[in-house]
Amino acid sequence: MDAIVQWITQIIIFMLLATIVELLIPATSMKKYIKLVIALILILIFLKPIFYLFHIDVKEALTASYERLENYNADEKDMKSLIEFQKNEIQDKQSAYIEEQMAVQLIDLAKTPLLESYQAAITNIEFSFASEKTPTRKEFEDLEEVIVYIKHAEESEEGVNIVDEVVINTNTPKRNKDSPELEEIENLLRDVWEIENKEVTVIWKGGTT
Repeated sequence: MDAIVQWITQIIIFMLLATIVELLIPATSMKKYIKLVIALILILIFLKPIFYLFHIDVKEALTASYERLENYNADEKDMKSLIEFQKNEIQDKQSAYIEEQMAVQLIDLAKTPLLESYQAAITNIEFSFASEKTPTRKEFEDLEEVIVYIKHAEESEEGVNIVDEVVINTNTPKRNKDSPELEEIENLLRDVWEIENKEVTVIWKGGTT
């Protein structure tokens, strides 16, 4: 008689706990698997008298079911971490691509004015954003400064201007003291790029002129 009372008590307690757990579980793809494990545990408890008849270790079976439930919870956390990591990785790549395209467009716009007025060419552009705390969400509105490295344009035998490969680097560079000519170039670039509300810093490769 005591065994029956204990069995019924286990069923009632487990159903209450299962209800609470189901309410606490967020609506994710793992929820159906957790509900399945809970249902299996409940079935094991219902079949407990039969297990006794066949000398099946109910405690061991329940322990295995609980461990499976814990593994599902751990897998769900790992899955969330993996998704978040992949999301950040994609955002980083998108941000780098956007910066690269932005630099290419700016260099193309400034190429002719710089060459005609100062016989100079851009070798490198760096961007400084206000949202450095969230580097995966860089937007033009957050752009604070454009750092431009230039040098004297050289011509090959075919008359084609040779410049260094464009490199995108978001690390803060060392600043040079501005010369009047550099200030003129900064104003020129600001006008050409139509970014009057952004800071433009020009650094001449090999020093200021």
